[in-house]
Amino acid sequence: MPKPILRITERAARRSRAAPSLSYEGWLIEQLKDPAEAAAYLEAVLEDGDQAAIMLALRQVAQAQGGLAKVARKAHLTREATYKMLSKSGNPELRSLRAVLKATGLRISVKPIEKPAA
Repeated sequence: MPKPILRITERAARRSRAAPSLSYEGWLIEQLKDPAEAAAYLEAVLEDGDQAAIMLALRQVAQAQGGLAKVARKAHLTREATYKMLSKSGNPELRSLRAVLKATGLRISVKPIEKPAA
């Protein structure tokens, strides 16, 4: 009697199954452990100017630097205030933003807007 096709395909699938890949979020967090990568990422997100995206990016950088609770301690902020500040609807004060950035090894920088060549 021939073997059922389902059993054959299941066995073949088990043999050829590749190791699970790292999720995008996991990969991103790994990249953001490098302060230069984190700075470039935040700069790109800030360029777009979307408040929710900026807060998400800051949260991801904080996760890469040991998690929000650790960053909150280093920034001398409460964990709850840090979570609220970095939520999608967060609107941090400048001093809180500076504290969080400093705790992640970053700082705010201002550059002139480049004008196109005439």
